[in-house]
Amino acid sequence: DGGWLDGGWLDGYAALITGGGSGIGRAVAERFLAEGASVTILGRDGEQLDEVVRAAADPSRVHTVTADVRDHSALQAAVAETVERFGKLDTLVANAGVWDYQRQLTRLGAGELDTAFDEIFSINVKGYLLAAQAAWPELVRTRGSIVMTLSNASFYVNGGGPLYTASKHACLGLMRELAYELAPKVRVNGVACGGMNTDLRGPEALAMDGRSISASFARKGPGTPAPPIPLHDSSTDPRDFTGPYVLLAAREQSGTITGHAISADGGIGVRGFARAAGGDDL
Repeated sequence: DGGWLDGGWLDGYAALITGGGSGIGRAVAERFLAEGASVTILGRDGEQLDEVVRAAADPSRVHTVTADVRDHSALQAAVAETVERFGKLDTLVANAGVWDYQRQLTRLGAGELDTAFDEIFSINVKGYLLAAQAAWPELVRTRGSIVMTLSNASFYVNGGGPLYTASKHACLGLMRELAYELAPKVRVNGVACGGMNTDLRGPEALAMDGRSISASFARKGPGTPAPPIPLHDSSTDPRDFTGPYVLLAAREQSGTITGHAISADGGIGVRGFARAAGGDDL
């Protein structure tokens, strides 16, 4: 259980988490449950969602919705089902996303760039915006909050390629804009995560939908160089990234915080210089 205590900062809360079947989404769902919340988890893989329910100590506090975050009607239905099942909605965790595996511009053909841009932005950015559009009326009623999964790539380069980095920069701007538009009734914040060992996939347009970051971690053996971040021995277990989500969801703990991104990235912002340029081999 990651050392979490049952009952805590989210007693009585109801949350909707997109991309909740695996990775950081599942970890946040499990942490919210441990903190006393009821959760609706939305994802594309019904088997993954069912596994979360089976693993829950109290399955009655978990509701699942098999859907794609690009489907606005499904997101509307997920909000409605959450309210029907749990009586309200306190927190939306906008989380579903794909990574581009650092595919650089110089390794993208024009056709690949065209289709991969549409796919990555429709999931990573439009998916967040559609979820917020579906949830905001209920969040106004509860004076609730939105927590977005951001990334070190929301602030710094080379956490992805140009498509992923641009999408995560867009999510940072979206978080800030919605924090303004929905204030004072709804708080909107983000957690800028660093690299972690999850089942995060790539875009279908680049034939990366079957690729998982977890496989990359599995290939790393003894003697693998530490990542170039100050906390280079920090955990890559997604459960260890969930604390900021709880803090930002809990109005009693963070009721004065909005428009803010908590960086949980191992201290990339205080990293020293490494290479001066990325294209010396062009």
